[in-house]
Amino acid sequence: MSGDGLLVAVDSPVHRVPAQVKLVALFVFVLAVVSTPAAIFWAFGVYAVMLVAAVAVAKLPATVVSRRLAVETPFIVFALLLPFVATGPQVDVLGLQLSQSGVLGAWNVLAKGTLGVIAAILLSATTAPRDLLAGLERLRLPSTLVAILSFMVRYLSVVSDDLHRMRVARESRGYTGGKVGHLKAVAGGVGALFVRSFERGERVHLAMRSRGYTGRMPLLSVSGATRTQWLEGLAISLAAVAIAVAARVVSL
Repeated sequence: MSGDGLLVAVDSPVHRVPAQVKLVALFVFVLAVVSTPAAIFWAFGVYAVMLVAAVAVAKLPATVVSRRLAVETPFIVFALLLPFVATGPQVDVLGLQLSQSGVLGAWNVLAKGTLGVIAAILLSATTAPRDLLAGLERLRLPSTLVAILSFMVRYLSVVSDDLHRMRVARESRGYTGGKVGHLKAVAGGVGALFVRSFERGERVHLAMRSRGYTGRMPLLSVSGATRTQWLEGLAISLAAVAIAVAARVVSL
């Protein structure tokens, strides 16, 4: 499977949903998950089932999703430390004295963080970067911010290639890394990369001005989403909101 950025290039109903609908659906779903009390365990199970169903409908390989979940590792480490460092009443778990509030806090971080990351993975794997920018534009995001994000997406690979060539040049001159004395060479390389990128930005800006750029990028897309697409795309998110409300009522 080939892709554009993080996109998994397959044909599925989720891929065909307009980007602006998926962006709103992600925001509403994450908001519902975050507002759910941590002690209402069944609600998180329902959220997980809903996400698994969405991943299956999107035809995303489980290996892709699990590999991208590695971005959550720092939060997992933090959550695992909470039961040991939190204060309050203690509970015995397998011979270990753990904080009750720390255990609940760890569950809260792991459950909500994992659900949010999987939802973000679903968005990035089913939407091309250009479509995401068009979706943000359709949602009336400030045009300047959309332009900045557009250039970031377009020139990230260019800057990465520059960084790779500089690394190859250092290694061809005997640089091996790992020594404090080489930090000066690395810092110089980073500075040179910054200056080179800044100068490239100025040249691109002058080229755009000479072609009639007025401070606003041309519209990336003129097509909107139909009412049916909004209803279908927001189905899971609206269900998540209903579950969050029910969880709030139960916790009272």
